[in-house]
This record gives sequence, C-alpha cells and structure tokens, in this order.
Amino acid sequence: MDYVHGYTKRESKRLQEQSGILENLLHSGTSYPPGCRVLEAGCGVGAQTQILAKRNPASDITSIDISEKSISEANQRLHKGKISNVTLLRASILDMPYPDECFDHVFICFVLEHIEKPSQAFAEIKRILKPGGSITLIEGDHGSCFWHPETEASLQVWDAMIIAQKKLGHDPLIGRRIFPLLRQAGFEIRDVSPRWVYTDSNNPELMDGVVNRIIVPMVESAKVQMLESKLVDKPTWDKGIEDLGKSGIPPDGTFFYTWFKGLGIKK
Repeated sequence: MDYVHGYTKRESKRLQEQSGILENLLHSGTSYPPGCRVLEAGCGVGAQTQILAKRNPASDITSIDISEKSISEANQRLHKGKISNVTLLRASILDMPYPDECFDHVFICFVLEHIEKPSQAFAEIKRILKPGGSITLIEGDHGSCFWHPETEASLQVWDAMIIAQKKLGHDPLIGRRIFPLLRQAGFEIRDVSPRWVYTDSNNPELMDGVVNRIIVPMVESAKVQMLESKLVDKPTWDKGIEDLGKSGIPPDGTFFYTWFKGLGIKK
C-alpha cells in the first residue's frame, strides 16, 4: 500500500468531511483570476477540488491524481455538484503529460507528505508553471499535535501512525519543511504561515468535527499497517484510540494541530 490511510469508503468520507470543516482555515487568501489555467496536483477523491472550483468559478481548473479509483470518485462528486470548470485526468505528479509553462497557477494540498521524493514533484511543477505563476502548497505536520487528556496509549498510537507512514518512505512532518522545499526548488517565497486549529468545549461543533471526523478516523485508517508491523499491540491500539477520542469529549477534552500553507512564485 503506497498511501498510509488506504482507499476505503471511510477514508473517502473523512477526506470529504475534512475539506468542509477546514475550508475557511485552509482556503482563505487563495483566489485565481477569471480565465486563468489552474492545476490541482493530486486531487484525490475531489474533496478539495469542489472547494477550489466553487471559489474560482471563472478559472479553468485541471485536477490530476495517480489513483484511477480516486479520479472516478472525484468525477462523480463533481458531476453531482454540477461543477463544470474542472477537467479530471489520471496522471502522476512526477511525470505530467503537459508541455512546459502551460499553467498559470498550481494548487497542491495534502499530497507531498505521501511522496517519497518531493523534490521531483517540485521540479515537474516548476516545469509546467509559467514564469510569474504561483504555487500554493498546504501540508500538515503530525509532530505539531497535542491533546488533553494525554495518555501513554494515545501517544503510542499516534507515534505508530507516524512511523507507519515513514516506513513507506513518506514524511508525516513535512509541514515544517515547506519553506526550505520551496527555496530549494528555486521559487520566490511570498509567504509561509501556520494554519492551526484548537478545539475545546466552548465550540463543541468544531471539537466534534476535528477530533471525531478528522483525527480519530485518520489514525484508524492506518490500523492494519500499525498492527501488522507490530508498531503497537492490539490492547494498546484499543486503549489508545479510545483515549484519543476523549480529547473530543466535553467538558475537559482539548485538541491542537497545525497545518502550514506556503505561496511561491516562479521566477
């Protein structure tokens, strides 16, 4: 399996719910002029694609993904939502079937953490991007997370998910690397900033959304890999997931996580 969270229906639901819960947090400040060509590199099941298209209805958006199953699901989702300004194509971000300098902007969200060599993706993105064009990049950082009540079992399960992803050659801490990655790729960096979320019982809807519909399902999606790799045993897994879920239960639960968003310009 090359994607630590798998391609199950539950994972697809998590991605869809995550996009809605985090829309304003992650998409604020990003808009594209009418008529421009935008590439969404790594669209998955189309969760972010919907938001990108609705926020930029006059832009011409092309969304690609390596997974044929994900592209099919994204197509169904866009058709259901009557979104017509997006073209979907199965393609690798490492070898895109486009000529040099043909896109005005590139949007990439929650993708590079699942690629073994992000520098190759940056090189390909830079190739298809016009001079003066922008790249908008959003990635999480699993090392930025903390919660209450914190227990040894919940920490072990969280750390096991990080190790499982690293075993695939991927980087679950990539959010903190956005600035150096953009710099090394030769982009002019306009901004890199944290987009953090904190939840407690003063906002029970956000608390439920972040913990119960994003975080806990995300960890659960890597259960098989954690257990088969003996990163945790079954009793620790059961206790850890239960304890992690308590961070989403009022009145004492709290949860904090940070994503990072970067904007670069091709010189």
